Amino acid sequence: MAKKLKAAVIGGSGYGAAEMLRRLLIHPEVEVVRVASIDMVGEPIGAAHPHLTGMTDLRFENISPREAATGCDVALLALPHKVTAAKVPELVELGVKIVDMSGDFRLRDAESYRAFYGAVHPVPELLGKFVYGLPELNRERIRAARWVASPGCFATATELALLPLARAGLLRGPAATVHITAITGSSGSGAAPSAGTHHPVRAVNLKTYKPLVHQHTPEIEETLRDAGATDLELRFVPVSAPLSRGIFVSAFVEMEADLEESRVAALFDESYAREPFVRRPLGRLPEVAAVSGSNHVEVGFALGPAARGRRTLALFSAIDNLIKGGAGQAIQNMNLVLGLDERLSLEDPGSWP
Repeated sequence: MAKKLKAAVIGGSGYGAAEMLRRLLIHPEVEVVRVASIDMVGEPIGAAHPHLTGMTDLRFENISPREAATGCDVALLALPHKVTAAKVPELVELGVKIVDMSGDFRLRDAESYRAFYGAVHPVPELLGKFVYGLPELNRERIRAARWVASPGCFATATELALLPLARAGLLRGPAATVHITAITGSSGSGAAPSAGTHHPVRAVNLKTYKPLVHQHTPEIEETLRDAGATDLELRFVPVSAPLSRGIFVSAFVEMEADLEESRVAALFDESYAREPFVRRPLGRLPEVAAVSGSNHVEVGFALGPAARGRRTLALFSAIDNLIKGGAGQAIQNMNLVLGLDERLSLEDPGSWP
């Protein structure tokens, strides 16, 4: 029997780590050997993640990233923004491969990081050195990478809704300004309770937060410009919804009046026909319940009637924010970085309803 590759999870007590550990504990080629955390030190993994009770003898250890990753093939980081950046240098020095779920290394520009994350980046020389981990755009670069920055949840859903248009050069002129409303579940706010995630308020409420200034905005713009949307500008409004899991994106662009539905469909099919986790459902539009609990993404569109020389194109996507929008995509990137089949431990379809 072939020896398994070794992984360390750093920042192991949160919701993202829970999903990451769930996938690692059933992975046929990778073994998680250490879980570092400053919370619940000495406690079994099931103390923070009840669904994993009895699946492993691992316990949370208050150890440095270097100690956690020593002897490992890959370090998976589930630490908060601004914490990660301070920890990564010791992992870079160690020489271990890194897959990071925070936003600390997604952007190439230190000034954009300061503006949207509210802090001076402690190691700006590493910005641009991490490969952006959207497999549908950067698969071959990820395979060759040592360090990968997995995308944010809003960013993943939005980018996959718009990527076919960006590749075709259609996000230009009036269509260069894209208006987006993105609805998210409460688990995206993390395991620590807050006023915004308190169930009696969240369960009966819809509200926006960080409208037009959310930190995923420059990430999306940078990624889609790389794909061909050179003049792109986003007007991005996130909405907090009474869901535990899920993101639903609606994006609106003004296209030329002669754009036909068949062309849009062809662009989506050309982009995603061979993608293992992206699908365009026929006979319906994307739904959160259809992807919740899975690494799958649903994308779709609706094209309005011509008026005043334009047609409004509405684009939709749905993901599970913790899986394809977080830990599942990190595992997908880990598989690619380690030279494995990217689908390993990710092919389950979730549940319905």
